[in-house]
Amino acid sequence: MPTIKINDVNIYYEIHGKGEPLVLIAGLASDSQSWLPIIDDLSKKYQVVVFDNRGVGRTKPMDVKTSIQQLADDCIGLINYLGFKTVQLLGHSMGGMIALDCAIRYPEYFSKLILASTSAVNSQRNTILFDDWVSYLDDNMKSELWFRNLFYWIFTKRFFEDSETLKTAVQMSIDYPYAQSKVSYKNQVNAIKEFDCFEELSGIKIKTLVVSGDEDMLFSPDESYSVLKTIPGAKFSFVEGAAHSIFMEKPDEFVKVVNDFLNNI
Repeated sequence: MPTIKINDVNIYYEIHGKGEPLVLIAGLASDSQSWLPIIDDLSKKYQVVVFDNRGVGRTKPMDVKTSIQQLADDCIGLINYLGFKTVQLLGHSMGGMIALDCAIRYPEYFSKLILASTSAVNSQRNTILFDDWVSYLDDNMKSELWFRNLFYWIFTKRFFEDSETLKTAVQMSIDYPYAQSKVSYKNQVNAIKEFDCFEELSGIKIKTLVVSGDEDMLFSPDESYSVLKTIPGAKFSFVEGAAHSIFMEKPDEFVKVVNDFLNNI
């Protein structure tokens, strides 16, 4: 699979399908492979571009300096390299923050914007929580416990009712061949901590959809709505029975929400 040198990193990316380009930006500690549950369905209608943010997956080096603005610049660099004049943009969690920064500083590149499970600024509770996750890594917490603790926050209660599914998910996370380093994870957490674009939201003129899982504990639907309603004309959709990782637990419902918005001219 291809990589391209952009700014100070070698960005790994994949392209799936044909049609109008749809760029997906992954969240904290996630890379291009996190989109696997929905890539096939989305690529039936769109030319789907997924990539590994700086500091994750197959993008190198992993310990490079990281800010939301640098992550956004990387995304724009990839769009330019691929020769797209305008694209549709979808960002999840930290990826939503990156998408917001792209929309604020590079609005001419985007025809539509989808913000999933995100906000314009991290809450103090989340900042402390993410710092705790960094501390657990520094203290060499067992990988099994670290991932299970993460899953408590990003999946619904129903996810834990199937012990085999939970066990498999934890083991796959432990065995993932492109695991993020401690330094890179800390860099991404700090990037989120330093980001706040609330004052710029009212200037966004791109058609925007905000998607939330009704059981999201990291960026609750109320929080996302109260912050992102500042975007003029923003539409909101709430997926029932989903937590933070909407498209992992409810891929069909998520794809339908995305298609309905993108197909509505």
